[in-house]
Amino acid sequence: MELFQSPLWITIKLATISTFILLLISTPMAWWLSRDKGKFKAVVESVVAIPLVLPPTVLGFYLLIALSPNGFLGAPLEALGIGSLAFTFEGLLIGSIIYSLAFVVRPLQNSFESVNDELLEAAATLGASPLDRFFSIAVPLSIPGFLTATALGFAHTVGEFGVALMIGGNIPGETRVMSIEIFNLVEALNYDQAHFYSAGLMIFSFLLLFLVSMINFNSSSKNPL
Repeated sequence: MELFQSPLWITIKLATISTFILLLISTPMAWWLSRDKGKFKAVVESVVAIPLVLPPTVLGFYLLIALSPNGFLGAPLEALGIGSLAFTFEGLLIGSIIYSLAFVVRPLQNSFESVNDELLEAAATLGASPLDRFFSIAVPLSIPGFLTATALGFAHTVGEFGVALMIGGNIPGETRVMSIEIFNLVEALNYDQAHFYSAGLMIFSFLLLFLVSMINFNSSSKNPL
């Protein structure tokens, strides 16, 4: 069906899957970063934050090299019969996860750092295991952080262009997301359609950022200290 091959559907699918995987990866990473006091923490934080300052095309270029048939990731995949992930939806998904990692890790880390250590220590004295303390205390108290991380991760994936173009290319029905579709429309001088899509993404981005602001406002008003 054309619907499931449209840039809008591919964008939504990419953002949804990316955000889900990012939450799975970022939650334990953010918890460790919020508790760790060692020097290695700064190294991990720097690696995670690189996409915040690195041009997306640079990140996309090195991912393209890594996932190409002769790359250090692509070559083993070729040997296993999986094939190269460059210019595929799966490769685009990998790029999206790396590119948006900081936008999910950081809100979760901030929320976990705000969890009162005394509550965790009290639960420990009552016999709660580290896993029990995490799920019964840290996670419920960090719900605003999870909501913020989800919104930012999803929105950032929707808006990416440089990484998507470099690693995914411009393949209709496979890797052509909304940002690339707008680029194509502008190149074709179809400004009316480009304006329609661009305005839609702007409204969507505003609503998500407004949601994040409201979540943070409500969280801070309930916890003034």
